[in-house]
Amino acid sequence: MPLEAGLLEILACPACHAPLEEQDTELICTSADCGLAYPVRDGIPVLLVDEARRPA
Repeated sequence: MPLEAGLLEILACPACHAPLEEQDTELICTSADCGLAYPVRDGIPVLLVDEARRPA
């Protein structure tokens, strides 16, 4: 389920404050240095660094 466009515009990575982009069921940090992937569960972004997946 895609997030509302207005919501995605105001969300930022909690770790580095870079913008996020939606990809499948995750929000990916756009910063090359960070790159954390935050899960979206039941249409709700879980923006907790402890819940984020580290880049491969």
